[in-house]
Amino acid sequence: MPKIALVGYGRFGRALGALLEAAALDYQALDPGAVLPDALRARSVPELLAGAELVVVAVPVPQMREVLLALKPHLRPEHLVLDVGSVKVKPVEAMKDVLGARVPWVGTHPLFGPLSLAMAERPMRVVLCPNPLHPDAAPRARRFYEALGCEVIEQTPEGHDRVMAETHALTFFVAKGMVDSGAAVDVPFAPASFKALSRTIETVRSDAGHLFTAIQQENRFATEARQRLLEALQAIHRDLAALPAVATARETEGMALPGLASGPPEPRETREHIEQLDRELVELLARRNELARRQSRAQAPDEPSATAALLATRRAWAAELGVDPEEVEALFRVIVEAPGVG
Repeated sequence: MPKIALVGYGRFGRALGALLEAAALDYQALDPGAVLPDALRARSVPELLAGAELVVVAVPVPQMREVLLALKPHLRPEHLVLDVGSVKVKPVEAMKDVLGARVPWVGTHPLFGPLSLAMAERPMRVVLCPNPLHPDAAPRARRFYEALGCEVIEQTPEGHDRVMAETHALTFFVAKGMVDSGAAVDVPFAPASFKALSRTIETVRSDAGHLFTAIQQENRFATEARQRLLEALQAIHRDLAALPAVATARETEGMALPGLASGPPEPRETREHIEQLDRELVELLARRNELARRQSRAQAPDEPSATAALLATRRAWAAELGVDPEEVEALFRVIVEAPGVG
């Protein structure tokens, strides 16, 4: 694949650059506000585009039009321009207005961020919005993302933004509301249900908390989604306030979360839980494998003393959780010593 031109070297641009390097793809980046290694830094747009066919614009959505206008005089019909914004309607409109039918372009949204890339989470999925003006643009973009190991989902810009309003934007909205209200900050204990929510909040804050305003304002469907959520919460609040101090089962029937079965789990459900956990274990092993490969590329192999310390730590973890330390050590010894894994 020819050289890739990366416009923007912020948090996502750097993470994407690491992904390109892992896939052995040649690229240069241009970002006057970022510190770039000399081997990667392009000093001008012509230098950036020389020998490149794919141009990835990794800048905030509000800056998209301005950046496209700066690129336009230097772009040729053989280039393919794609964005990586978390909303699609506005970037697609900007590319259509600025680049039109002369230079191929396509809107894309990688559904992963710097944190998920650093943690080697899989699968990596990308939404791609086919472009009727340039029918060949989507297949070219698909080949690029598949070369990075991504799964590609095709969607219209409007369909993408509606889904993101109901998921991405609402998750950020709820997370910020809980953070700003001080909900469950530094509590000595918490139920499993909150722990799952807490992990979501921490992921939002670590991976893309700085994008909160852009995600809410640049997605034209986000306001409607927030309003529906607020109306639903207000209705639940009113219904709860209207319940008598001692409510009967009939009076509280309508407050239950729909679709949740009552009663103890059946044996069949236990087997399903085991299947799910086994699947998660395999996925975790795949992530560990990728992280170990990264570590081996970055530094010399571990010394025997380092492996011994690792196994001792895993034994201690096992003892804390009531699992046989000998069995856990044997398992990790297989993992660490397996070719291409440890």
